[in-house]
Amino acid sequence: MAYHKPEVHKRAFEASHTTVFIYEESQLIGFGRAISDGEYQGAIYDVAVLPEAQGKGIGKVIIQAILGQLPNCNIILYATPGMEGFYKKLGFGTMKTGMAMFTTTQAMEKFTE
Repeated sequence: MAYHKPEVHKRAFEASHTTVFIYEESQLIGFGRAISDGEYQGAIYDVAVLPEAQGKGIGKVIIQAILGQLPNCNIILYATPGMEGFYKKLGFGTMKTGMAMFTTTQAMEKFTE
Protein backbone atom coordinates (compact mmCIF):
# COMPACT_ATOMS: atom_id res chain seq x y z
CA MET A 1 0.00 0.00 0.00
CA ALA A 2 3.00 2.32 -0.06
CA TYR A 3 5.08 3.69 -2.91
CA HIS A 4 7.34 5.85 -0.77
CA LYS A 5 9.37 5.43 2.37
CA PRO A 6 7.30 5.49 5.58
CA GLU A 7 8.69 8.88 6.65
CA VAL A 8 7.65 10.41 3.30
CA HIS A 9 4.10 9.07 3.67
CA LYS A 10 4.00 10.33 7.27
CA ARG A 11 4.91 13.88 6.21
CA ALA A 12 2.43 13.81 3.30
CA PHE A 13 -0.45 12.64 5.50
CA GLU A 14 0.43 15.15 8.24
CA ALA A 15 0.33 17.99 5.68
CA SER A 16 -3.04 16.90 4.25
CA HIS A 17 -6.39 18.58 4.87
CA THR A 18 -8.22 15.28 5.44
CA THR A 19 -6.94 11.82 6.29
CA VAL A 20 -8.81 8.56 6.74
CA PHE A 21 -7.39 5.35 8.20
CA ILE A 22 -9.35 2.09 8.41
CA TYR A 23 -8.28 -0.58 10.87
CA GLU A 24 -9.46 -4.13 11.35
CA GLU A 25 -8.59 -4.98 14.92
CA SER A 26 -5.12 -3.41 15.12
CA GLN A 27 -4.10 -3.82 11.45
CA LEU A 28 -4.22 -0.90 9.02
CA ILE A 29 -6.21 -2.19 6.04
CA GLY A 30 -7.00 1.02 4.15
CA PHE A 31 -6.33 4.72 3.98
CA GLY A 32 -6.79 7.85 1.90
CA ARG A 33 -6.12 11.56 2.05
CA ALA A 34 -7.10 14.86 0.47
CA ILE A 35 -5.44 18.20 0.09
CA SER A 36 -7.73 21.20 -0.13
CA ASP A 37 -8.21 24.90 0.39
CA GLY A 38 -11.27 23.91 2.42
CA GLU A 39 -13.51 26.21 0.41
CA TYR A 40 -14.01 25.11 -3.19
CA GLN A 41 -11.18 22.84 -4.40
CA GLY A 42 -9.91 19.49 -3.21
CA ALA A 43 -7.83 16.62 -4.52
CA ILE A 44 -7.93 13.02 -3.32
CA TYR A 45 -4.71 11.02 -3.21
CA ASP A 46 -3.31 7.75 -1.93
CA VAL A 47 -6.53 5.76 -1.54
CA ALA A 48 -5.43 2.19 -0.90
CA VAL A 49 -6.92 -0.98 0.56
CA LEU A 50 -5.01 -4.18 1.28
CA PRO A 51 -5.75 -6.77 -1.43
CA GLU A 52 -7.25 -9.22 1.07
CA ALA A 53 -9.63 -6.50 2.32
CA GLN A 54 -10.81 -5.35 -1.12
CA GLY A 55 -14.38 -5.96 -2.25
CA LYS A 56 -15.84 -5.25 1.21
CA GLY A 57 -16.78 -1.60 0.70
CA ILE A 58 -13.74 -0.20 2.49
CA GLY A 59 -12.63 1.96 -0.44
CA LYS A 60 -16.14 3.40 -0.67
CA VAL A 61 -16.10 4.21 3.05
CA ILE A 62 -12.76 5.99 2.66
CA ILE A 63 -14.00 8.10 -0.27
CA GLN A 64 -17.29 8.96 1.45
CA ALA A 65 -15.45 10.00 4.61
CA ILE A 66 -13.14 12.27 2.64
CA LEU A 67 -16.01 13.80 0.65
CA GLY A 68 -17.89 14.39 3.90
CA GLN A 69 -15.07 16.67 5.05
CA LEU A 70 -15.12 18.65 1.78
CA PRO A 71 -18.86 19.24 1.24
CA ASN A 72 -18.69 22.31 -1.02
CA CYS A 73 -15.55 21.46 -2.95
CA ASN A 74 -14.98 20.43 -6.53
CA ILE A 75 -12.92 17.26 -6.26
CA ILE A 76 -10.29 15.80 -8.53
CA LEU A 77 -8.59 12.51 -7.79
CA TYR A 78 -5.63 10.49 -8.76
CA ALA A 79 -6.77 7.00 -9.82
CA THR A 80 -4.54 3.98 -10.23
CA PRO A 81 -4.86 2.71 -13.80
CA GLY A 82 -7.62 0.12 -13.88
CA MET A 83 -9.56 1.62 -10.97
CA GLU A 84 -11.53 4.17 -13.00
CA GLY A 85 -14.72 2.06 -12.88
CA PHE A 86 -14.65 2.02 -9.08
CA TYR A 87 -14.59 5.82 -8.94
CA LYS A 88 -17.24 6.19 -11.65
CA LYS A 89 -19.60 4.09 -9.49
CA LEU A 90 -19.05 6.67 -6.74
CA GLY A 91 -20.06 9.55 -9.01
CA PHE A 92 -16.73 10.68 -10.45
CA GLY A 93 -16.33 11.37 -14.15
CA THR A 94 -13.32 11.43 -16.45
CA MET A 95 -12.04 14.94 -17.04
CA LYS A 96 -11.85 16.18 -20.61
CA THR A 97 -8.54 17.84 -19.89
CA GLY A 98 -5.90 17.21 -17.33
CA MET A 99 -2.16 17.52 -17.20
CA ALA A 100 0.42 16.04 -14.89
CA MET A 101 4.14 16.18 -14.27
CA PHE A 102 5.87 13.48 -12.22
CA THR A 103 9.26 13.32 -10.58
CA THR A 104 10.23 9.98 -12.13
CA THR A 105 10.21 8.58 -15.66
CA GLN A 106 8.50 5.45 -14.33
CA ALA A 107 5.55 7.47 -13.00
CA MET A 108 5.33 9.54 -16.20
CA GLU A 109 5.10 6.34 -18.24
CA LYS A 110 2.56 4.75 -15.91
CA PHE A 111 0.19 7.70 -15.49
CA THR A 112 0.41 9.80 -18.66
CA GLU A 113 -0.30 9.28 -22.34
